[in-house]
Amino acid sequence: MHKILNVTVLQNYKVRLEYADETKGIADLSHLVGKGVFALWNDYNTFQNVKIGSSGELLWNDQVDLCPDSLYLQITNQEPEDLFPILKQKVTHA
Repeated sequence: MHKILNVTVLQNYKVRLEYADETKGIADLSHLVGKGVFALWNDYNTFQNVKIGSSGELLWNDQVDLCPDSLYLQITNQEPEDLFPILKQKVTHA
């Protein structure tokens, strides 16, 4: 799991992220605003109150949390199989 060490809120629902492995990048979260639990972000001040959780995830109150791995994939333009090679293995059923 990739751990976020620092988050900076930018304009238009974007965040600049810095990870423990020194990867840095900008994640655009604007496509989530207003959908389901992300309706919380309709108030931009709430979006700006992001915190980093104990596992390196992004947290907004006790209502929204985002996985650091999914954000890592977004900022590095990778696929899940790139981070988790076991996903490339062929699954056989008995």
